[in-house]
Amino acid sequence: MTVDQTHAPVIGDESQAAQTKSLFLDCLQLVERLHRRLLDILKNRLDGMDKSEINAVQALLVYNIGSHEMTAGELRTRGYYLGSNVSYNLKKLVEMGYIDHQRAEHDRRSVRISLTDKGHEIRNLIDEVYDEQLAEILGDDLLDAGNFRELRKHLRNLERFWTDQLRFAG
Repeated sequence: MTVDQTHAPVIGDESQAAQTKSLFLDCLQLVERLHRRLLDILKNRLDGMDKSEINAVQALLVYNIGSHEMTAGELRTRGYYLGSNVSYNLKKLVEMGYIDHQRAEHDRRSVRISLTDKGHEIRNLIDEVYDEQLAEILGDDLLDAGNFRELRKHLRNLERFWTDQLRFAG
């Protein structure tokens, strides 16, 4: 008696698919946890520098504005602000004196934002944190430039995939 093997399930395929899904879900959770840990590190540094009036998400907003002048919409596309209302945080940053806002001359409906001197201080503080973190990562041989290039490539591929999913959704 012969058995047709062309349609027989390959042993281990289902468990391989389950393992791959588990890895995928773990990576998604890890990215979120990494972002939360970064926010924790930034908050600790801000508190340690007696800058507790500004929270970590607001500090990231300030960092991403940098030396640019932009709209709130442009800022939103530059970063991920976990569970945050960007408009609310920008309003608070203006009130605290970290950000200046001006109506655009060509379109009075559009508001352009930029950092004040106080905002540049926070931006420089966050940049120092990033420099210290990178130096420690490289010094401890946790990752090197090649690892970062590879990681960035894979993360950008995922970003592109999900962007395409949104763009071409029915």
